[in-house]
Amino acid sequence: MDNYKFKEFLTIAQKLNDIKIIPLLMGSVGLEVITNMNWEAQDLDIHVPGDKRGWEVSPESNIHNWDDIVTVMNSMDYTLVDLHEHEFAKQGLSVEFGIMDTLPSFAGIHLNELEMHHWGEATYYLLNRDQYLRVYESSSKDSYRADNNNRKDFRKIDVLKGMI
Repeated sequence: MDNYKFKEFLTIAQKLNDIKIIPLLMGSVGLEVITNMNWEAQDLDIHVPGDKRGWEVSPESNIHNWDDIVTVMNSMDYTLVDLHEHEFAKQGLSVEFGIMDTLPSFAGIHLNELEMHHWGEATYYLLNRDQYLRVYESSSKDSYRADNNNRKDFRKIDVLKGMI
């Protein structure tokens, strides 16, 4: 597991908690936490409350409290590098924000099913293995993701099925 990225997530989560946001750790870093396997995470994927229509809404308004999130990330020396992707960067680390409210329509995961975790001063949500499986199965149907992710999602699906 890449402890650096997870520790950075915890720092960001604590700062978001200070502005009344409980983030959801997604992507390979979250998968590393629940599987204890190194998935060679390229970035941090953090989902926060937003418009359930997702990309149908302008990037400036589809994440709730976006201006506050930008302020938090800037205070941690992150620079917004791509508004459309809600991507920040600092010293080679990319942090991308997504919208947790799209989970029900995307993967059939209702927000009230998310498990809350506490680590030190940080409070955050983390998917369980079954929920990760649903996310990666849904993602694998996306041709863009399959073509640009070297089909790593299929390996993740196989591992998760074996663990479940």
